[in-house]
Amino acid sequence: MKKLAIITSHPIQYYAPWFRYLAEQRDLEFRVFYLWDFGIRQQVDPGFQQAIEWDIPLLEGYEFEFVPNVSRRPGTKHFLGLQNPSLIPQVRQYQPDAVLMMNYNYASLYYFLWRWRETPILFRGDSHRLIADHNLKTHLKQQWITQIFRRFAACLYVGQANYHYFRSHGVPETRLFFSPHAVDNDRFSQQADTAAIQAQQWKQELGIPISHAVILFAGKLIPKKRPLDLLQAFLQANLSHVSLLFVGNGELESELRSHAANHPYIYFAPFQNQSQMPRTYAIADLLVLPSYGPSETWGLAVNEAMCLAKAVLVSDHVGCAADLVQPYANGLVFTAGDTTALSESLRIALSDRARLTAWGQASQRMVQSYSYAQTTQGLLKSIRSPQISHQD
Repeated sequence: MKKLAIITSHPIQYYAPWFRYLAEQRDLEFRVFYLWDFGIRQQVDPGFQQAIEWDIPLLEGYEFEFVPNVSRRPGTKHFLGLQNPSLIPQVRQYQPDAVLMMNYNYASLYYFLWRWRETPILFRGDSHRLIADHNLKTHLKQQWITQIFRRFAACLYVGQANYHYFRSHGVPETRLFFSPHAVDNDRFSQQADTAAIQAQQWKQELGIPISHAVILFAGKLIPKKRPLDLLQAFLQANLSHVSLLFVGNGELESELRSHAANHPYIYFAPFQNQSQMPRTYAIADLLVLPSYGPSETWGLAVNEAMCLAKAVLVSDHVGCAADLVQPYANGLVFTAGDTTALSESLRIALSDRARLTAWGQASQRMVQSYSYAQTTQGLLKSIRSPQISHQD
């Protein structure tokens, strides 16, 4: 049986269910090493601009330990936010056959990366380079990242954009393993019927006409996600019997509400915790993720919405676009930042309600291939690969 140490920044609502699934594998023993305790107690999330605490279990069903973080400003927003002097001794005491790192661009992780020589190191990331940038600073950064990636015995890629990112940094094909981004498909699917009933009640509570189709934006109301683009495109599209719902909070909320004040059929709902997300997607007919820039490395809201059989509309800067969105099969992809293109996409998507429903059904079928089973399969394949086995 292989013994794996997983190092990651903090408990994350998307990873905890995967770790529980992973714990059920008979031929793998693992322990997660957390470098920060965000998520398990109420703390302020700068993006949502409020204190949050996830309401699903993050530390149940698998083995873990916290590594003390001595940073004066703990967090993942800056390089010195993770400082964990005892990381190497704690991992060494566990005596793993391999180490999986889920991050690297922090003080503690750089130190670990350059000092750890006892067992192979794997890396699972989701960065992409969908946006061309050819300045000197970017070139030097790319060269640095290329050197970092040489330290990894194998890299797990989550999708096509991420695969090309690794290849652009010189990671050979033989060291790449597909381990797709996934959510807890079973939880969303099993709650679909109940969520649909709850969504109809919620629709009434929000004041959305029952006969209206609903365009949903769910997430932080922050610049990179471009909710203002969606608002502008919605007004430009001038759709009949369609409402727009923003679910979430963030720095752009006041501006969004101001722009929407004199327009009917634009609604707002606050941050919804994890237990309410099935209902959140169930209210929608179309999920829109209009993000701009390199920071939307995947967009797991798309996976979640697809589990609830929803059509999806994303910008071409969203990392999952090439994997999860097949134009005119389950949704559409538009040029990021182009509100006219977004408006036209809204008109196309909402022009045929029956087709929109069919797109949602196609989404539900497609997302079955992006599950924890496939994620785990890629991980296990990498651990059993020659480059890992030969270094044991």
